Amino acid sequence: MLAAAETARLTQPRTAVAHWLGTIRYEEAWELQREVFDAVLKGERTNTILLCEHPDVLTIGKNARNDSNLLAPRQELREHGYEVFDVDRGGDVTYHGPGQLVGYPIVRLGEFREDLGWYMRGLEEVIIRAIGDFGIAGGRIEKLTGVWCGNRKICAIGVRASRWTTMHGFALNVATNLERFGAIIPCGIPDHPVTSMLAETGQSHTLLEVADRFSAHWDGVMAA
Repeated sequence: MLAAAETARLTQPRTAVAHWLGTIRYEEAWELQREVFDAVLKGERTNTILLCEHPDVLTIGKNARNDSNLLAPRQELREHGYEVFDVDRGGDVTYHGPGQLVGYPIVRLGEFREDLGWYMRGLEEVIIRAIGDFGIAGGRIEKLTGVWCGNRKICAIGVRASRWTTMHGFALNVATNLERFGAIIPCGIPDHPVTSMLAETGQSHTLLEVADRFSAHWDGVMAA
């Protein structure tokens, strides 16, 4: 799976190997994450960035308070085409689906900086630079995680670190059907809408094009 042909089209950073997985079910990607995480933690594999797209799925992080930010019972959501998973990342509930670039950097922070706050701000900065290549001015909102266009959230971030090795990561709305966020209160923040690169510019880009820009900017932020 990590030898996908499209991976060769990604600009490869010096400090990690980026892989394009294409469209993959969340559960399958989560299992792959755990396998890669164990290998990276043990030093059996270099730092790895998994980039992909998921079919409709809702993931509920450790900061969620029960199902308070789901707008329907889980069974009803499943009947409307969403898979639902409780996961071990930080953050609240997040939607993943077609047209969204999802990234899972699995890296040893000891090779960069053993500071989880620095790492999360770094992920935001890589995204800001990547979408900037497409003419989108991304930014931050004080005390809120992620990347924003004004008060509209374009990228969610939720990570986990164990022994200074990371997993989980980001979800960047490229051409996502924003109506599918209507099943949740995204990230538990009711007063900030979501947006996408397509909604901001009216221009379409492939996920692989955007994944390449993320990979291209990785070293400029993380290895600076």
